[in-house]
Amino acid sequence: MSGGNFITVIILIGLFALWKLEFAATLLNLRTFPTFVPKALADVLDSAKLDKARDYLRVNARFHLMQSMGSLATLLLFWFLGGFQWLDQFARGFGGSEVVTGLIFLALLLFGQSLLSMPFAIYDTFIIEQNFGFNRSTPATFFMDRLKGIALAAVIGLPIGAAVLWIFGNVPHAWLWAWAVVTAFQLILTYLAPSLIMPLFNKFTPMPETPLRESIEALGNKCGFPLTGVFVMDGSKRSTKANAFFTGLGKRKKIALFDTLMEKHSEKELLGVLAHEIGHFRCGHIKQRLVVGILQMAVIFFLLGLATDPTSSFSRALFDAFGVKIISPHVGLVLFGILLEPVSKILGVAANAWSRKHEFEADAYAAKMTEDNVSLAEALKKLSADHLSHPSPAKLRVWLDYSHPPLLQRLEALGKTGG
Repeated sequence: MSGGNFITVIILIGLFALWKLEFAATLLNLRTFPTFVPKALADVLDSAKLDKARDYLRVNARFHLMQSMGSLATLLLFWFLGGFQWLDQFARGFGGSEVVTGLIFLALLLFGQSLLSMPFAIYDTFIIEQNFGFNRSTPATFFMDRLKGIALAAVIGLPIGAAVLWIFGNVPHAWLWAWAVVTAFQLILTYLAPSLIMPLFNKFTPMPETPLRESIEALGNKCGFPLTGVFVMDGSKRSTKANAFFTGLGKRKKIALFDTLMEKHSEKELLGVLAHEIGHFRCGHIKQRLVVGILQMAVIFFLLGLATDPTSSFSRALFDAFGVKIISPHVGLVLFGILLEPVSKILGVAANAWSRKHEFEADAYAAKMTEDNVSLAEALKKLSADHLSHPSPAKLRVWLDYSHPPLLQRLEALGKTGG
């Protein structure tokens, strides 16, 4: 068996095994949905809402299975009909430099993906989310969001894409320099996003001087986490689902609460949620994740360098597997991403387990700092019920995808926490 054929077999086995695993997890998750309201949730769930949550899970499961089947079928058709070779030739037909050719190739591929995913996004938003009472997004808002996304992808993605392609085509030890450039760019973007990017999609209104704001600022000071701003975000513009998050780095830390969160929760519950988020910072989770993410990116760029090295037998075999004649950074970036997908899923299992550990630690921190484990538990219960979440998901589903522990496990841990 030639190198190209061997890699083809490996990729196909990986993709199909990954899909079968997702299918099995979905079926198990449906079967584990409780028949009766769990005792711990009796104050926020009744049998009617439990049935609605079951229907929501079933509809979403069917939808996501169809979506994954469509994505896999599209990839295989494009692959075996010679789509990657054709698209590379088409991009080269414009007669530009290797960097320009690469940008055309990547832009067309991403635009095609966006078009193919659009019907699924429309159905998800205006059929599923609408039918279950979550969607508040209008067609105008929906399509404007996507236009803004495309514009941002062009403004941000084209320069960084051009830099990476140029580095891989012209610089020795390209993977190291590309990693350094992308890492620096991501850190800058993280710093600037709260003030430059996020306001393009949502309105952030400074919270007025109220007892709630005073309590939030007092909590921040108690936790050694001073805030430069407390904002209310118009989350209700798109959905009834609620959330809260911190933004900014260093001394520019800000907090944003969805208006839907403030509508449905008491002050003590809000403080419990915010203390949990502060806990991620104070327990060092944010820094740990940042460092691990940077190191993971270094490994990815190193492997990408091997996959795009024109003198490497591995890169030649990889390109042969996809029927592409000319080894280039832009095609290699895409092919390597396909090859890496099953591996990324495996690595994601470990990352999710680590994240679930962090969530327990942040819950414990919140209970300690607020001296109140009950209010956070009540907030978590309300959020789960309002979002129609699975009360006790299957272990395989949790193992594969859950970055947060299942609700009942979090409630049990909080019950053992002082406060």
